[in-house]
Amino acid sequence: MASTDIKSDAPGSGGIGPGAGKRDDLAGLEAGLDALDAVQVHRTPVREVLLRKVLPPVLAVALVVVLWQVLVWAKVTEDYKLPAPAAVWDSAGDMWRQGTLLDVVWTSVSRGLLGFLLSVAIGTPLGLLVARVKFVRAAIGPILSGLQSLPSVAWVAPAVIWLGLNDSMMYAVILLGAVPSIANGLVSGVDQVPPLFLRAGRTLGATGLRGTWFIVMPAALPGYLAGLKQGWAFSWRSLMAAEIIASSPDLGLGLGQLLENGRNNADMPGIFLAILLILFVGIAIDLLIFSPLERWVLRSRGLLVKN
Repeated sequence: MASTDIKSDAPGSGGIGPGAGKRDDLAGLEAGLDALDAVQVHRTPVREVLLRKVLPPVLAVALVVVLWQVLVWAKVTEDYKLPAPAAVWDSAGDMWRQGTLLDVVWTSVSRGLLGFLLSVAIGTPLGLLVARVKFVRAAIGPILSGLQSLPSVAWVAPAVIWLGLNDSMMYAVILLGAVPSIANGLVSGVDQVPPLFLRAGRTLGATGLRGTWFIVMPAALPGYLAGLKQGWAFSWRSLMAAEIIASSPDLGLGLGQLLENGRNNADMPGIFLAILLILFVGIAIDLLIFSPLERWVLRSRGLLVKN
């Protein structure tokens, strides 16, 4: 009598024998690899963004203002030492009505951004030179580290003597404060590039400037971005120090001069307003420029799934 059994492991059959099990394992492995390659990136709803990113800092600011007002009500010190939030708000309103508030902010912001861009233009090739040439690294690497730890305010006095009370002096102080941070950040990023990347680049013909542009810089981008962020912080702090110490009518009224004028006039609401504006500019630059850049770098490396 002929057998009617069908072999479950026959090629092309849909059985459940050993052959089918191997095919299922292979299909599962391929599906897993495809899932790893296809990183799902989706937009976060606006409501969730407001709840997770906007609401917490707003609540923190509100808490600080409430605590500030409580200290004023509690009379922890004299009114001329700790003005009420309303007095600082009134000072801002007076400057707004006079049309000087935005001018003061823009005077400092334009100087800071231009000085920072000049620092990037100088610090980037300097960092690459230090990172890639051993003799240069041995010669000026320690000097860059020492300059980075030197307070920016120390450069104000010689800059005034060298260049006088003008914008060139401001930019010189910014450069001396920011260039070492940017260069050292790039050096740190280049040091963390895996040697395998460099060997692969040389194999593909990416040597010299091509290797630097297509291999070294993209691989060193996280460290370089950290150096840029620190460089901006040093630029802004250096500028404020220069504006406070070297104030002059010829330089225009910036935030540093506004702070110094408040001290000279014993105007505590004006002093608090200048401090808050300086803080606001620093936070705004970080949120508008550096945070998006950091998210882009993380997303391009598959380290940020949600936007």
